Parts: sequence; structure tokens; C-alpha cells
Amino acid sequence: LHGVVSRKMWTEIWPNLPTPEVPIGSITNGVHTQTWLSPEMGQLFDRYLGIQWEAKPTDFAVWKRVDSIPDEELWRTHERRRERLIAFARGRLKIQYSRRGAPPAELAAAQEALDPEALTIGFARRFATYKRGDMVFRDVARLSALVNSTERPIQFVFAGKAHPKDNGGKELIAKVVLMARKPEFRRRVVFLEDYDMNVARYLVQGVDVWLNNPRRPLEASGTSGQKSAMNGGLNFSILDGWWIEGYNGTNGFSIGELNVGEDQDEVDAADAESLYSLLENEIVPAFYGKGEDGLPTEWIRRMKDALTTLTPQFSSDRMVRDYLEQIYR
Repeated sequence: LHGVVSRKMWTEIWPNLPTPEVPIGSITNGVHTQTWLSPEMGQLFDRYLGIQWEAKPTDFAVWKRVDSIPDEELWRTHERRRERLIAFARGRLKIQYSRRGAPPAELAAAQEALDPEALTIGFARRFATYKRGDMVFRDVARLSALVNSTERPIQFVFAGKAHPKDNGGKELIAKVVLMARKPEFRRRVVFLEDYDMNVARYLVQGVDVWLNNPRRPLEASGTSGQKSAMNGGLNFSILDGWWIEGYNGTNGFSIGELNVGEDQDEVDAADAESLYSLLENEIVPAFYGKGEDGLPTEWIRRMKDALTTLTPQFSSDRMVRDYLEQIYR
């Protein structure tokens, strides 16, 4: 999609060529598996994929062996990573509250933020306005019902930074922080400050769902969701950037429609409605729909599909090979 958009942008330089023939190619980004994969998930791959998965990170035949991982082992491994993320987030919140001189009661409340067993959604990236970091708060009452459900709660962990001169991006962060302080969201929505690679690792390795809702088609690629997918996280994203290439209908969830109108307010409203509807009708039921063995069978099936189809395709090894073969040679 980035190639299609770029060819349209630069078509005037080649006025005699049809837009599809404008000589601009595109190579989708990938991520370095060993940098972002949790040690626990790596050990699981060693046992069931064989050690060659590290030497052949783009070999789909190797990744097909993910199907042989017992559901219980995969799920317990993922749950441990979620628990570790929650413990990390609580520690960071306590530091944040202390830094601004919070009273003892608020510091104690930080230790009760988030639930280690609840459906956990991550949103962490550069806060640019087109990424719509506040879209999930468009209908506060509807979101409140979701996060405060007694039987099937969801929770959000936000992180990220804006460019120092991007006032719109900084205003988005301020809005998310303000929403996280509201009584109805205090225990279910958190914003982690000082976003860096360490925070990113905890997030991509521990969340159940990775949320990305940019305005289409402004996302050139995006890579954070690729890091989550290799750790068993399910992407919940607009069909833009890398996700329009990676999504196959069963390895995650897609927000909104491909053919969008020109009225941005209408597009934002439609995308928000799609987001809430998918949470209510597909994501929450799949996560909490557990069988007699206590495992969410449908969710684990999607996790395995994501690991099998996305990890080899969006590896930096594949990206470098594409540059070598399509560009340099």
C-alpha cells in the first residue's frame, strides 16, 4: 500500500506513464526476532520448532511447527509474560506517582492497577496525530462498560512519546493521561512514561492484543505490531501499513473498511464503531470463551496462526534479503 500511495504522490514526475507503472518500488519493514522475542517464548520454540528456527527465521516450514506446541504450554507461557508486564507496569506507576509527590494512598493504589488475568490491550508508539491515540475514548460510556465488566474486563496499557515540536501529538498524550485518571478508568487504563526499548519489550511480550488505529493510508509500515505477533499477541489494527499485507482473516482483527470517504469525522466515527463492535462481539468473547480444560481454544488458534504466518514474513532477515535482491543487485 505504501508503494501505491508513493506512486500516486510522485506521478507528475513521469507524466507519460500510467500511475501503476511509475518506477517506485516498496519494501515492507521487518523486525529482528531475537531482539524482541521473550526468553520464555524462545525456549518454547527451541523445544518444538528445533534450534534451526534461529538460523532460518524466514522459513515458513519451520514456523509451521508452531501447530505442534501444546495449547496449554503456549497459553501458560503467554500468561507468565502478561503477569510480568503487570508487575512491571505497577512498579513504573509507583515511580511516576512518587515523582509528582502523590500521597501514600495513591502510591498504594498503583499496586492495585491492572489485573494479571484480564484481557490486556497495548498501544505504544510515537504519538503523531494521524495515529489517533485517543480513538478508543471516543465513547466513554461504552468503553467504561467494557473495562469495568465484572466477568469479562479489558484493560489498556499506553506508552509513547511525541516529537518535541509536535504540539498535536503532545496534546494527545495529555488527553490519554487525563482519561487514565478518571475514576472509571483508574484501575484499567494506565500510561507509562519515559517510553524506551525496555518498556517496549515488556509491552510487546506481555499484551494479549496490540492496538493500532491510524488514519488510512498514512501508515507507511509500522513495526510494533510485528514485535507483538512473534510473542503471541494478536494485532487489532486498521488495514494499513504492514497489516494489510499480514492480515489473513484469522491471525488477528481488522478495524474499519478499506474504502473510506473523504469526510474525516465520518471516517473516525465509523472506525471507532468498528473498534467497539469488534471488542464486544469478537475479541472479548474469544478471549474469555474457555472450554472444559480452562483454555481459550479459539484465541490460542489465532495465536498460532499469527505466529505461523507473521513471524517469518515480517522478519528483518526477509527485509534485508528484499533490499539485496530487489534494489542493490
